[in-house]
Amino acid sequence: MTRRTRRYGDGGGGVHFSHSNSRSSILLIVLGTLLLVAYLHGGSGFGGIRDISRVEGDFSCTLEVERAIPVLKEAYGDSMHKVLHIGPDTCSVASKLLKEDATEAWGVEPYDIEDADTKCKGLVRKGIVRVADIKFPLSYRPKSFPLVIVSDALDYLTLKYLNKTLPDLVRVSAEGLVVFTGTPGRKIAKVTEVSKFGRAAKFRSSTWWVRYFGQTNLEENGAAAKKFEQASTKTSYTPSCQIFHLKSLH
Repeated sequence: MTRRTRRYGDGGGGVHFSHSNSRSSILLIVLGTLLLVAYLHGGSGFGGIRDISRVEGDFSCTLEVERAIPVLKEAYGDSMHKVLHIGPDTCSVASKLLKEDATEAWGVEPYDIEDADTKCKGLVRKGIVRVADIKFPLSYRPKSFPLVIVSDALDYLTLKYLNKTLPDLVRVSAEGLVVFTGTPGRKIAKVTEVSKFGRAAKFRSSTWWVRYFGQTNLEENGAAAKKFEQASTKTSYTPSCQIFHLKSLH
């Protein structure tokens, strides 16, 4: 757009324009600038575009959870009526789940929410969303939620804390834990994100995760995984993140 302005607006090459055309060109430039700013900021005029995640500077697995809600409902049925989500931007997931029929939803935000919007802070005041360091046990009783979903958060944990956090997430689930993680090769966290999350995200391969689950005696929920795959095919849903289905402890 800038190059076109220079080519047509400088009157070069012996081409002359009327004042009316010049004013029209200026108006188009201003309008285009406003549209670009609105697009980059994901304003409401564009349906709240959120292609760029605050989590990694790239696609967010928390946004992937929101996309996957219809598929998760197909796979988990009644378990989706009471859900705990854990991860950055959990207010967004909790808000979307609460709009579903007969669904109770809670969230745990592992990081600071000083920059959160008014709606998110409202969910915190109501006790729907908690801010908690997931490196330590969550203040929920065992099997408090039929289904627990975690996204993005595990990618920022060292192995030391992963060994403590993952079993605790399984502990508070009654019927299953769904893990959304990034894939190797994705863009790492920016410097500003490192200061917030404490370290850059470490995206582990599916092979690594499967081996890790086996070593920590966490069993795949094969029935749920199969239903999820079938529902994905039915709805033409293609995940942008790795998704693992784990059984709860009994």
